[in-house]
Amino acid sequence: MQRSVRTGGLFLSLSLVGLVCAASSCSKAEDTSPAVAQAEVALERARVPQGSPVDVTYRFKVAETPSSPYRVFVHVVDADEELMWTDDHEPSKPTTEWKPGETVEYTRTMFVPMYPYVGSAKVIVGLYDRAGNQRLKLGNTDRGDRSYQVAQFDLVPITENVYLIYKDGWHPAEIAPENPAIEWKWTRKEATVAFRNPKRDATFIIQMDNPSEVAGAASEVELRLGEQPIAMVPVGADDAPVRKFQLTASQMGSGDMVEVRLVANRTIVPALEAGSKSTDTRELGVRVFHAFVQPTS
Repeated sequence: MQRSVRTGGLFLSLSLVGLVCAASSCSKAEDTSPAVAQAEVALERARVPQGSPVDVTYRFKVAETPSSPYRVFVHVVDADEELMWTDDHEPSKPTTEWKPGETVEYTRTMFVPMYPYVGSAKVIVGLYDRAGNQRLKLGNTDRGDRSYQVAQFDLVPITENVYLIYKDGWHPAEIAPENPAIEWKWTRKEATVAFRNPKRDATFIIQMDNPSEVAGAASEVELRLGEQPIAMVPVGADDAPVRKFQLTASQMGSGDMVEVRLVANRTIVPALEAGSKSTDTRELGVRVFHAFVQPTS
């Protein structure tokens, strides 16, 4: 059986690699280069439902300073080593600024996609150069290609999540052509999500941006719990940050359902913009990648 493996942006066929080595009688040379760091990764919980966010803490204990910028690749594989999804990203501090003896530590939220698998999952990390796809050696146990298993968790069914209802003000979901795992919904001027009242404190988690460079595009969104303001959130074309807002049980009241409203300060219709070649006649507020409600344990 032929399987493809992602190597920091590059996919190689295992069967092809095997044929090449068999034809040339090659053998793997020992990797004697120094390790630049020791990697550690910790997930906030051991059981993660499909479709939910999980905070992941990355820790690199630095031994050498890399000579050029490197990205962190994060591959999540199933029990059969099949790639399920990735979360490649820039470290919180550029690798060229890492100093021997220091620990670079940061936490980011990873949203688990709706992947058709339930069971044990492994987190594989490493450092790679985006331009040449070269990988750096780490001090962890090498899986053979300068990738390193650093954590494990159980992927569990979505039934453990709070179900969100996208009510008024939403356009149909869209998928990134270069990566089907990336999905979003555009709002109109106002958009509403509803969910069953958890009757206890909860965290409302949202990831959104506005990639439009048009002067009249939305620059901020007010979040409201019913008519009660929660926060004013800036949005822009930068990497969409994950934001978290605490909702208390008293704020959500005693009703069976709770509604959170997103109100953009401005909207645009791309087809009506001066000089635009767009045929998009939709009213666009902001682009929402994820919304999630996480009741307090």
